[in-house]
Amino acid sequence: MRLRHIRGAEEKIAQSPYVIQDPEGERGHWNQRFGNAHPIEIEVGMGKGRFIMELAKRYPDRNFIGIERYSSVLLRGLEKREQLELSNIWFLCVDAKDLAEIFEAGEISKIYLNFSDPWPKDRHAKRRLTSPEFMGIYRQILIEGGIVEFKTDNRELFQYSLESIPVSGWEIASQTYDLHHSPLAEGNVMTEYEAKFAAEGKPICKLVAQKPKGMQAE
Repeated sequence: MRLRHIRGAEEKIAQSPYVIQDPEGERGHWNQRFGNAHPIEIEVGMGKGRFIMELAKRYPDRNFIGIERYSSVLLRGLEKREQLELSNIWFLCVDAKDLAEIFEAGEISKIYLNFSDPWPKDRHAKRRLTSPEFMGIYRQILIEGGIVEFKTDNRELFQYSLESIPVSGWEIASQTYDLHHSPLAEGNVMTEYEAKFAAEGKPICKLVAQKPKGMQAE
């Protein structure tokens, strides 16, 4: 469920010191933006940012970029960001379909997809973030052997992803239909939705897909 639109959200985001306003201008130069050569990881559809900000706190030797297309949702994340002292995270208010215009080939080491919109109707399948169309975009920006981690509570979307990702030429390195009772739970960082679902006893699905070495960008 998305937040109702917050009046003035776009203006506040445009003035935020934590948001890159011209991300296409950073293409190929993201490590300069961070001021180091650490690997860069992104979360597509970060929601209110609990997940990626926790990663930034835990792993100061990595760089993080939170991506959220809905301004009202991103604004809630920025309010949390103001309370933290972090130097390894930035935010973008962009659509995931534009990632290849924002990041250079091989500029990203890992992509997180958490509780993405399932787009249940077949005619909307291309909009799913694990569709062949989006996996093609990820292929362009990830390093060789780069990782996509996907979590969802939606069994139908998860089953679709288990089928669509290998069709896209990727390898599924690991998977589970019950994350919190599996070996993949070690080191797991929960999102807002995940914490809610876990409290309700709802199982979480997770898969880890790897870009094969030698896979060429389209």
